[in-house]
Amino acid sequence: MPDTINWGIIGCGDVTEVKSGPAFNKVPASALIAVMRRDAARAEDYAHRHGVPKWYADAHALITDPAINAIYVATPPSSHELYALAAIAAGKPVYVEKPMADDYAAALRIAHAAQKAGVKLVVAHYRRAQQRFRKVKELLAGQAIGDVRLVRLELAKPPLTEHELADPRNAWRVDPVTAGGGLFHDLAPHQLDLMYYFFGEVERVTGLATNQGGLYHADDMVVSNVLFKNGVVFNGTWCFNAAQAVDYCEIQGSKGKISFAVFGTDSITIETGGNTETIHFDALAHVQQPMIAATVQYFLGKGLNPCSGFEGAEVMRMIENSCGVSL
Repeated sequence: MPDTINWGIIGCGDVTEVKSGPAFNKVPASALIAVMRRDAARAEDYAHRHGVPKWYADAHALITDPAINAIYVATPPSSHELYALAAIAAGKPVYVEKPMADDYAAALRIAHAAQKAGVKLVVAHYRRAQQRFRKVKELLAGQAIGDVRLVRLELAKPPLTEHELADPRNAWRVDPVTAGGGLFHDLAPHQLDLMYYFFGEVERVTGLATNQGGLYHADDMVVSNVLFKNGVVFNGTWCFNAAQAVDYCEIQGSKGKISFAVFGTDSITIETGGNTETIHFDALAHVQQPMIAATVQYFLGKGLNPCSGFEGAEVMRMIENSCGVSL
């Protein structure tokens, strides 16, 4: 077992600039030593700006670098399977971005490959490691609002403008070929994974999806209903063609409710017996840092897996069923 996890990143795009990349050097027993991007100039620029010793334009060269003992796959979902399987074949533990793959079948192939090879695999559903959502889970486990009955979630955003769609950093997110779907596939994994983290195994998922605005090929409206095996019912609505932005989740229990924004404010509100309490949490400089810290401990053999490949695959199943795909 190594003393330090020496990371190589495949796909050093926007998500790694602040959300994740710098955290690899801020977590104990962790170091970012190489990055890869197909555009060699941009890979070199990233390495220079972030003080990374090595850069590559070829993923195979990074994966086979003997100094690297863990791989972070941060490319768009369409190539997650390719790179994750390559890293697993090389015997190197993998931290793969969400959504885990472009579909449920691919996610399962990755999870089974890691299991068969005995290689550690973590899916970057990083919100479950943040203090705010760990507190929600603690409150639910402690019966702070009694028995949970219903969860209502709504996310709405105005449509992307022509100017925004012309930016490649946005365009791939609404391209089903690259992203596996539209903005629902990009954003809903955070929310659906939290529900899975809070409530456990899923009994049934139904849903529908449609393209109301016709601004791009991906669906811009999704409605999902989930019945968890513990009896909790979830209803979620995602609209990416709305007049106003909404980010709201409400967990209703037999004695009160907990409400919060998944992507917005760093607070949660608990209402019980006519009393209201709001708990505020410090904003994180790098939102993935708690998850990366937990992943490093797992890779070092000092902690549990914070989000397994099979958990990531189950979230992909929830995504597909929410879009009306029967499995």
